[in-house]
Amino acid sequence: MSQGVRRAGAGQGVAAAVQLLVTLSFLRSVVEAQVTGVLDDCLCDIDSIDNFNTYKIFPKIKKLQERDYFRYYKVNLKRPCPFWAEDGHCSIKDCHVEPCPESKIPVGIKAGHSNKYLKMANNTKELEDCEQANKLGAINSTLSNQSKEAFIDWARYDDSRDHFCELDDERSPAAQYVDLLLNPERYTGYKGTSAWRVWNSIYEENCFKPRSVYRPLNPLVPSRGEDDGESFYTWLEGLCLEKRVFYKLISGLHASINLHLCANYLLEETWGKPSWGPNIKEFKRRFDPVETKGEGPRRLKNLYFLYLIELRALSKVAPYFERSIVDLYTGNAEEDADTKTLLLNIFQDTKSFPMHFDEKSMFAGDKKGAKSLKEEFRLHFKNISRIMDCVGCDKCRLWGKLQTQGLGTALKILFSEKEIQKLPENSPSKGFQLTRQEIVALLNAFGRLSTSIRDLQNFKVLLQHSR
Repeated sequence: MSQGVRRAGAGQGVAAAVQLLVTLSFLRSVVEAQVTGVLDDCLCDIDSIDNFNTYKIFPKIKKLQERDYFRYYKVNLKRPCPFWAEDGHCSIKDCHVEPCPESKIPVGIKAGHSNKYLKMANNTKELEDCEQANKLGAINSTLSNQSKEAFIDWARYDDSRDHFCELDDERSPAAQYVDLLLNPERYTGYKGTSAWRVWNSIYEENCFKPRSVYRPLNPLVPSRGEDDGESFYTWLEGLCLEKRVFYKLISGLHASINLHLCANYLLEETWGKPSWGPNIKEFKRRFDPVETKGEGPRRLKNLYFLYLIELRALSKVAPYFERSIVDLYTGNAEEDADTKTLLLNIFQDTKSFPMHFDEKSMFAGDKKGAKSLKEEFRLHFKNISRIMDCVGCDKCRLWGKLQTQGLGTALKILFSEKEIQKLPENSPSKGFQLTRQEIVALLNAFGRLSTSIRDLQNFKVLLQHSR
């Protein structure tokens, strides 16, 4: 190779490097410029959320997720897709979920399936054994006769009308415990038509959108020329608050999941040892304002909106857990007490946040119309939880189901304020209950949102250092 050719090649390499640095610098400035300010449909600004999450929430929620009560989640990953013939499960090794051996599950967790439906025994010894075996997070072991009667009432009570999610039957032989810490959410390589079909079904069939309205960047529908999505947002702004909120929640969840994949990307694999970390190029592909035609920043703002909704739910449900009757039971008394203390500490922080979303602005019109709209809202979301059984990658399905159930539990809480206010201090209540599965999903889902916002801050720093 001649010296001139080598110089030309070197010059091209330097030019490419300079162009990359300019691009990264531009991306950072544009992302920061567009993902800022006050969020729509609420009175909260993004900087306040960033600071609150970084200094108050993130360190504590991360610690909570490591506790035994919250790290083990029971899930059925074998439920068939109810909407279309499955493509077959992903064969990529990183899609695999390793179930937890029974021997590793704390005795207090694996002994039962719900804090709500306790078997009632006929004599005191059987009752004590049954209580110990079935205590999964709500009831301490001292039961009054009134409590026993309440348990029997619960066994007869079907609260499916309050659920925003299709819950897995934890008694099913196909349901298995998964250690969430050993099966982290990250990029698995699952993509293409199968993944697109799941999100397309969610957006096109369950977000109150007519097919005539083009959704920006829909990979399954050809772009409509000059329409970069403005007609979609004109349509969205014309919807009632409740339907706009619904779309933002789904979009925010989608953005959060995408951020997790960008932040935990398979960078390289040497001698069978994978290296995971943040992928700036992938982040740019999914969120760069130019590459996404302005969609990226909008999606990230919806992530913040979703964070506010779940933050509000945690502040509202605090009285449920503050009662002495509630015990996060694993069988390790000392750790259980520490876990509850940490959880209550997080609740205190959530209640101190000064700019909460006002859920009372929703379903506030004509009573009959509001009730009908709320039911439509609930059924649409419940349908989305069923679509999660159509995800072909087991690890993606696991985290999709958990985060959907967590959001569904948050919605259940927000629209059960009266029932929560009426909770008795020292006895169970039929009006409002949470299963252990719902509790674990709720806190882990919020933990994922907290991590997403933290990851977004990290990407901004990485982009700054790349200048």
